[in-house]
Amino acid sequence: MESPGRALVESALSPDTHRPTVRRLPVGAEVQPGRGVHFRVWAPRCQRVDVVLEGTAGTHALENEGNGYFSGMVAAADGTRYRYRLDGAKAFPDPASRFQPEGPHGPSQVVDPSRFAWNDRAWRGVALAGQVVYEMHIGTFTPEGTYEAAASKLAHLAETGITVIEMMPVAEFPGRFGWGYDGVDLFAPTHLYGAPDDLRRFVDRAHAAGIAVILDVVYNHFGPDGNYLTEFAAEYFSDRYENEWGDPLNFDGPSSAPVREFFIANAGYWIDEFHMDGLRLDATQQIFDASPVNVMQEMTARVRAAARGRATLVVAENEPQHVKLVRPVEAGGLGMDALWNDDFHHSAHVALVGRNEAYYSDYLGTPQEFISAVKYGYLYQGQRYAWQKKRRGTPGMGLHPAAFVNYIQNHDQIANSALGLRTHEIAAPGRFRAMTALTLLAPGTPMFFQGQEFGASAPFLYFADHKKELAEAVRRGRCEFLAQFPSISESDMKDRLADPADPATFERCRLDWSECESHAPMLAFHRDLLALRRSDPAFSAQRVGGVDGAVLGPEAFVLRFFHEAGDRLLVVNLGLDLALVHAPEPLLAPPEDMRWETIWSSEDPRYGGGGTPAVESEERGWHFPGHCAVVLAPRARSEDAT
Repeated sequence: MESPGRALVESALSPDTHRPTVRRLPVGAEVQPGRGVHFRVWAPRCQRVDVVLEGTAGTHALENEGNGYFSGMVAAADGTRYRYRLDGAKAFPDPASRFQPEGPHGPSQVVDPSRFAWNDRAWRGVALAGQVVYEMHIGTFTPEGTYEAAASKLAHLAETGITVIEMMPVAEFPGRFGWGYDGVDLFAPTHLYGAPDDLRRFVDRAHAAGIAVILDVVYNHFGPDGNYLTEFAAEYFSDRYENEWGDPLNFDGPSSAPVREFFIANAGYWIDEFHMDGLRLDATQQIFDASPVNVMQEMTARVRAAARGRATLVVAENEPQHVKLVRPVEAGGLGMDALWNDDFHHSAHVALVGRNEAYYSDYLGTPQEFISAVKYGYLYQGQRYAWQKKRRGTPGMGLHPAAFVNYIQNHDQIANSALGLRTHEIAAPGRFRAMTALTLLAPGTPMFFQGQEFGASAPFLYFADHKKELAEAVRRGRCEFLAQFPSISESDMKDRLADPADPATFERCRLDWSECESHAPMLAFHRDLLALRRSDPAFSAQRVGGVDGAVLGPEAFVLRFFHEAGDRLLVVNLGLDLALVHAPEPLLAPPEDMRWETIWSSEDPRYGGGGTPAVESEERGWHFPGHCAVVLAPRARSEDAT
């Protein structure tokens, strides 16, 4: 089946036949069966571009199309390694390379995606409602750190209740290890985790297991090492904006059309050639575009088109919390599906850890914050945000609850600490279980960070393997970033910060899969919660306005999930035992002629809890156990023993 972008990038007639050369992408090397490989590259400031093939295949001049592009058919094949020589001088990797087997500084390799035999023809993709997301870093997810090894854990994830893997960036980056956000070859899956077909095989096996895969992509900057784009065209970058991590990209300035085409094509590429089920766009606030049609809207549209009828998900990270990204295009939005919700995380972190320093300073972790987050998504929707000394957010009331991705762990937030410890290791066990219950039963879209389901002991630290001078600059920058936390800025903690360039820092972050057995109660806890979320219609409905809540005490609150099949109460108490002799709160009232019965508790002994006494009784009123979450369902009073 043809790629939806093919008709847009049909090139001139090939030199050996009058048949048109139909391409999947506007740039890069593409196999033309029986004819060779067609190369095309944008290099508007060059007078001559040659393809230099490795071995004895020689050098071949490309035709200047007159529009900044150079192209031509060359006698080459799948697996051929090559570079582009510019104006007879140095040769560089292809900016649209599909594989860099020796890393970003080595030659590019021709890849024929049609050679892979897919088995997922019946796979129809996934819509947003009902999904449970799992953030995964391939390099540390298993001891081997490969796509193949990660695929061996898919059955575990499916049994746990995971439905969507959000894979951290895999675009080729320099060094032996890294998070992936310093990618420099956006079309080339990094050689560190395997070959491109290994990634395809992972996605194919995920679909067979009933799990979707979306890819985290970085369209706001390139990494500082191995980026050769300016050798081809300085126009890839802009001087009109300030970027937190490097030169901003040119999506709206002079000669921006080929740049936009490059990135929009990349968005569709992962869906078309790797059967990804969507994308997560990193730091969208750093994607600057004042064009009449925002480039992110076009990226999202290309994702939909490339899926050719399969359902897709496009998720955005957006620090200033602009809900426009997920509003429909016809309503003035960009048409994405969901947003990461840092507000939920920050409140949860403060409640669990007890510190609200630095960027946590605008959160108190109070019951009202959690009620509001469950009902409205973002907590800051235009109010003043003291930490930034300005307003933050835009109005998002009325958005579907599933549009907010909620989490208590992710790669950034674990690493943005002195020791990179998981939340369950720095919070009281009962409080952690209670907060997890809120996260997994609330109507938002819940997200795990790898290993969270079995209480992984491995930390997640910032690691990046750069050349010596750059590595030292990264280490200093990391120390300066963490200095915003007073608890880390003191010398005794600063001296304990892990060196990002030390291989031992990376190795410490690999998951220990034997902990699935040694931490069996934690795994059972998460699996039972996700099973309850799936099976109980009150929790699976995720309706707009389907939940209300009330504060019951200094650290206790109740959420009532309304459903015609039967309401449910979720009572969360993060503090001491709370007894209510008087309960003038209508949300606690059971349906007529019924009473509330506990059907699940985070303090179940199977999870390592201390047991749960009766929450409601005719004689004593209400008793909410401390550090606990309980789920209550109505039961007819006639069923009580007399």
